[in-house]
Amino acid sequence: MQKNIPEMEELIRLIGKLPGLGKKSATRIALRLINNREQLKSLTNSLAAVYKNIQRCSICGLLKNKDRMCSCSEKYFQKICVVESLEDQIIVENSVRSQAMSFHVLGGLISDKSLKRNEELLIPALIKRIKNNSINEIILALSYTTEGAITCHYIIDEIKNSNLNIKISKLAQGMSVGQELNSADDGTLISAFKNRKSATDD
Repeated sequence: MQKNIPEMEELIRLIGKLPGLGKKSATRIALRLINNREQLKSLTNSLAAVYKNIQRCSICGLLKNKDRMCSCSEKYFQKICVVESLEDQIIVENSVRSQAMSFHVLGGLISDKSLKRNEELLIPALIKRIKNNSINEIILALSYTTEGAITCHYIIDEIKNSNLNIKISKLAQGMSVGQELNSADDGTLISAFKNRKSATDD
């Protein structure tokens, strides 16, 4: 490939930032797009439309069209499943379809290393959802990591301090210590949800 083409170098750099892609893979993808102009144009238009019209809901953290109400404001469930990321939400939803519940995407986990980032998590929005709706159970489906445990305890304390009398549960120990949710298979997630236990008995 010819060097000193800033546009190509920037494209490869940006593609290489995507999860699981290194410079070689990013280069192959960039060249594939350049060799298929129609595909490149379609991708460009799609990315522009997503950038313009799609955003995270400030209430539940799910994706929504910015000109429409989010589904969390139109359909109510008695259970809310709390997850770290949109990726985790999709994984859980696809694995445990039989569970009638709404989702709440925090947008990350609490970490002492990033106080500014912690303030951006949708934990206050979760407390508000519980207060404003007839919720009888919160399911904490967070990774079995140190950050996941800290976040679980913080959410439990916030619910208790708000005098909200609801059931709080967490995934059963089918998830191993240190395991992130997106690395668990369907069988493990189904079992972890089915055998979930109280999060306030620890």
